[in-house]
Formats: sequence, C-alpha cells, structure tokens
Amino acid sequence: MTNPPADAGTDWKPRYNPWLIAISVTLAAFMEILDTTIVNVALPHIAGSLSASNDEATWALTSYLVANGIVLTISGWLSNLLGRKRYFLICIAMFTVCSFLCGIATSLGELVVFRLMQGFFGGGLQPNQQSIILDTFPPARRAAAFGVTAIATIVAPILGPTLGGLITDQTTWRWIFFINVPIGILAVFVNFLLVEDPPWVKNRRRRGLDYIGLSLITLGLGCLQIMMDRGEDDNWFGSSFIVVMAVLAFLGITGAIGWLLIAKKPIVDLDVFKDKNFAAGCAMIGVTGAVLYASAVVIPQLAQQVLGYTATWAGLILSPGGIVVIILIPLVGRLMTVVQARFVVATGFFVMGCALFCSSHLAPNIDFSTLVLMRSWQAAALAFLFVPISTITYLTLPRELSGDGAALFSMARNVSGSIGISTATALVTRRSQVEQSYLSEWASPFHQPYNALVAQYEHSLLATGHAAGSVHGLAVGEVYQVFRTQVAVLAYSDVFLFFSLAAFFAVPFCFLLSGKKAAGGVGTRHVD
Repeated sequence: MTNPPADAGTDWKPRYNPWLIAISVTLAAFMEILDTTIVNVALPHIAGSLSASNDEATWALTSYLVANGIVLTISGWLSNLLGRKRYFLICIAMFTVCSFLCGIATSLGELVVFRLMQGFFGGGLQPNQQSIILDTFPPARRAAAFGVTAIATIVAPILGPTLGGLITDQTTWRWIFFINVPIGILAVFVNFLLVEDPPWVKNRRRRGLDYIGLSLITLGLGCLQIMMDRGEDDNWFGSSFIVVMAVLAFLGITGAIGWLLIAKKPIVDLDVFKDKNFAAGCAMIGVTGAVLYASAVVIPQLAQQVLGYTATWAGLILSPGGIVVIILIPLVGRLMTVVQARFVVATGFFVMGCALFCSSHLAPNIDFSTLVLMRSWQAAALAFLFVPISTITYLTLPRELSGDGAALFSMARNVSGSIGISTATALVTRRSQVEQSYLSEWASPFHQPYNALVAQYEHSLLATGHAAGSVHGLAVGEVYQVFRTQVAVLAYSDVFLFFSLAAFFAVPFCFLLSGKKAAGGVGTRHVD
C-alpha cells in the first residue's frame, strides 16, 4: 500500500460542520451498539412467541455476535475495497433492512439468519465511525469528538436493557427491531449528505483479497464467539462441542496472527501494534469493555433473578448511570487539557475498582436506590476511561493505518466484552456452588440459629391460619428460599470483587501509555 502524498491532507477540510458529521456517524453506531444488549431481555419473549426453548432462542444473540466479531476485524479491508463512505452507507442501509426482517421473522430459523446478516452489516459501523471522526477533526479537537463516540459506546449498552424491558413489557419483542427502521433511514440520509472521503482515503491503493487470512479470522473469531456465548449453557469444557470450538478458535486465531505477519498483502495490517500507544490502548479498552458489558448484564440479572424485579425496573437501575456518563464526559475532556491522559485513565480504573469493591458488599434486602447509586458510581468511572483511552490509542498511529487500527480497536472492545460477560456468568454459577457448600454447614438442625429461624416461620404461619401439622414443612421451605437467596447474593458479591481486582490490576499498566498532556483536547499523531 502506498502512502498518500505529503500534502494530501494538509489543506483538506470537510465541507460541513465536523460536529454534524460526528453526530450523524455516531447515530448509526449507537443504533448498532444498542442492538447488542437490547435483545438480551427479550429472549424469553422471543422463545415463547416462536415456539422455541430459551436455550434455542439464545442463538439469535450468538449468531449476531459471531458475524459482528468477524466483520469488526476485517472492516478496514472492506472499507478499502469498497470505499469508506460507500461501505458505511451500505452497512447502515442493510442493517436497517435486516432489522425489519428480524421483526417480521415467523420462525427461529429465520430470525437467526436475519440476525447473522444484521451482525455482518453492523460490524462495519463502529470502526468506520471512529475512522471518519479521526479524519474529520484536527488533532486538537479529537478528544472532544471522542466524547461524542463515548456517549454512544458507553450509554448504548446501559440503555439497551432499559429500552428492551420497556418495549417487551408494553408491546411486543418485534418492536426492538422495528425501532431501528426510522433511525436507520434517517442515518442513511444524513450520512449520505454530510460524510465525504478525504483525498488520502480516495487515493488509497486497493488491497487484494487475502483468502487465507479471511478464512483463519472467520474460523478463529467465529468459534471464539460461539464458545464464549454458549459455554455456560453447555457446561463449558464438560461439553465436547465447546472443546471443539475452543480448539478451532485457538488454531484459527494463532494461525491468523502467524499468516498476517508474513503475508505480502494481509487482510489486516498488524503493523498497528508496533505503535506502543495503540497496543497499550487496545489492552486498556479490552479491560474497559469487559467491565462495561459484564456489569451491564450482571446487575439486571441480579435484580430480576434474585430480587424479583421486572425487566423494566431492572433496566431502570442502569439508566441513571448513563446520565452520569453524559454529564462527566465533557468535564473529562477539559481535565485532559491540564492532566496527562494516562493519569486520567489510571484514576478511572482506580475509581472503577473502588466502585466494584463497594458493590461486592451486597445484602438480600438491598433497595432500588442503593442499586442505582452502586451502578452510577461504576458508570462514573467509565467516563474517565473511554475518551482518554481512545485519544491516546490514535495519538501516534500513522494515518494510513487508521482504518485497520479502528477495526482492531473496536474488535478488542467487543471481544473482551463477550469474554467479560461469559466470565461473569460462569463465576456466578461456580461461586453459587462454593457458597452453597459453605452455607449448608450452618443450615442444619444441629445449628441453633437455623432452628430459631424455622421456629420463627412456624409461628408466623400459625398466626396466618395454617394447620399445625403442616407448618414445619412450610417453614423449612421458606428457610430454604432464604438460603438460596443468600447463596445467590454472596455469589454476585464475589463476581463484583473479582472484577474490582481486575480494575485495580490495570492501574499500573496505564503508565505504559503516552505521557503527553492533551493540547487543546488531544495530542498530535504522526502525519505522513
């Protein structure tokens, strides 16, 4: 690939206001990111409507994640092949069409196929959004622009369960797909008018098709996503299917890395990782993505399965956190002009660790306001992470690598998010078993507090008119329900503790990032 002429981008400026462009491309990315979480709460409704089991219905989520994860990685090549603006518009238009098809699906098989297509076209939206913003804004204004993208990336997964719960509780699950149609049409129209490719993008030499690289990436990331999404339901490595997926994922990913390093015209240029800031930024955004997506799933799960909340109320626990992020992101942008970005990132991970550590002190009688406060503190930490990490990641990356860089950066966040969700779900199951084993030693007639609790329930049941001969069995049953609730609460507390340790562990690695302070919002990256 030839470099653009030295003056190719010196005098170029977009014809329209860069902020209008940033908002228009972020609208499309927001729609796609929202779709990764909004479907979660609707899976039971989808299963019932399409005469499928809950386990079968999860393939509607798995198929989307598989296609999305693969295309995220190769979106730089597809953008180079088709032209960035053309590819971006195709992705928005087809994502909208596939959303409509998902809404009118009459069987689970149809839904899975349409979700696969939706994930395929949705995978190109996030990387192209970042790449367009990188080229649209001058270096001094990129930090503020990344604030707009952060609102989409952080708020969309938070808003997804809330919106999904409201839609499924009030109407039908089909509207979680139909809602994309008017937004998608608007996004196609405004991006067609506003977005343009700069000269160095138009003049970029087209890359050929790397069949081997494409095949290995498809095999590795596809099998990895299936393993992560299906592992808990299939008992992880106790299932031969998951073992096969793990082996294929390992062979595909390691083979892809090896091939891409020696190929003359690789489908993804791994030279991006020679840039220290980019490599460290991908690692940091991976940790951030794991915590963001895991917490967005674990908290509603706790509220619904243990505390008895409806899908709507479980989602409302997350919503105030989104407001906190929107308020803090502009302040973080200002902070980056006086404090080195790596210190801001380190502060974000430290605050995240503290928030998750406090969240690990759950109680069975925790109320709604405490859950909201707990989640809002976690969300506040995310505001200190995404903008500075994104800014530092592209700080010194050469312009001709920005397409592949944006693709791999988005892939790192999303794949890590899938790993975080799977890890959190597996930990809940495993720690429930450990806590149950521990508490069962005390849930025994040989332990006086247990007998006192049973007697208390017996007295309450007698007072409500139950027959004396039946109250003991009913009381033991009530105590068992209390026992199960306490086991679950302790398990979720352990999960929060685990992720708090991961956040604290990331703090010292933040100092591997660039020590430059943002000048007017961001540093300057190399220009050819």
